[in-house]
Amino acid sequence: MSNQLRIASYNIHKGFSHFNQRMVIHDLRERLRALNSDIVFLQEVQGSHLGHEQRWKHWPVAPQYEFLADEVWTDFAYGKNAVYDDGHHGNAILSRYPIVRWENLDISAHAFESRGLLHAVIAVPDIEHEVHAFCVHLALFERSRKQQLAMLRRRVLEAVPQEAPLIIAGDFNDWRGHAGREFARDLGLVEVFVAMHGKPARSFPARMPLLSLDRIYVRGWQVHHAEVKHGIDDWHRSDHAVLLATVGVL
Repeated sequence: MSNQLRIASYNIHKGFSHFNQRMVIHDLRERLRALNSDIVFLQEVQGSHLGHEQRWKHWPVAPQYEFLADEVWTDFAYGKNAVYDDGHHGNAILSRYPIVRWENLDISAHAFESRGLLHAVIAVPDIEHEVHAFCVHLALFERSRKQQLAMLRRRVLEAVPQEAPLIIAGDFNDWRGHAGREFARDLGLVEVFVAMHGKPARSFPARMPLLSLDRIYVRGWQVHHAEVKHGIDDWHRSDHAVLLATVGVL
């Protein structure tokens, strides 16, 4: 049914294993394909890195978001956030359906930690209204996260019609959950794992998840399924586990 979406959120750690021991971007591509998701929200995506190109023999020629999308996700959007001498990285959204427009907003709370908010609008067959999708990776410190959540809240209120289906996913770094609960309440959002299991998913560290850093918030959807994808063969791909959910439009 095209009025249902299978969505995934994944911090891919720039395509390197835990502690940066080896490049795993090719393995990540196969992992993402196996998830069979319609929309994928990715954080820490390497847009370019000259040093890695020179060091790693099989470093992809295309930017990571294009390499991962390949022939599976026909549309993608990339938000460049952190820029340095060798390259840049940020958030990305991969979609099986047309991304009709997108924008990346700077929500950095200070000069030492570059963060962005990637907002894409997606046309999904059999869904009356355009789907609004936000991919985020928030700051490490609570004060900065609160500022960024306030900017995200303002963007939703200004740019997303109340009747439009809404998905906000990514690495919130909100392991205590206080700011997230207030943010969700103010916007009428539901966190998919709270809806299905009564509590957020533990997603970090991937090998033995203890902390709830990653979230998928929705509005205008019914949550049908939510799971954390991690196991003995998954932890080496990233320091985060994958969040996977199936939602149907109300």
